[in-house]
Amino acid sequence: MKKISLVFGSVYGSAESVAETLYRELQNQGLSVQLHQPESLTGYVPNEEELLLLVSSTTGDGDLPENIVPWFVQMKDSAPYLPNLEYAVVALGDSSYDHFCGGGHQLDELFSELGAKRIGEVFEIDACETMEPENEALTWLKKWLKLLK
Repeated sequence: MKKISLVFGSVYGSAESVAETLYRELQNQGLSVQLHQPESLTGYVPNEEELLLLVSSTTGDGDLPENIVPWFVQMKDSAPYLPNLEYAVVALGDSSYDHFCGGGHQLDELFSELGAKRIGEVFEIDACETMEPENEALTWLKKWLKLLK
């Protein structure tokens, strides 16, 4: 299986915790995975030979977390064409807000515009329905990995 690059954006730590949980589980399964810290994303363009796993919370009016905005803008401005990149999105949000999981959906739209191919649907985790987003993400991960085989 391809190496997995895991990128996250987080405001209060939930998305970071989900990303770290997914990272550990992927490692436990013997897969090659790299967890990218938001502050290390400057100049990073995903390798099309890898799988990209994006995890993002949502803030404000459906906005991306501040710690991932510089990378998002960099990718949008440079607009690399990534037709061979496969990716997935785990979006965290609160369904009591109008733009539920808006941060994750913005990332999905961007990578779709860059020509990348999403594997599976955007996985939405609702803070109104779960207190343990990590467990929801682990359940999703099992299903997502089956799509890759």
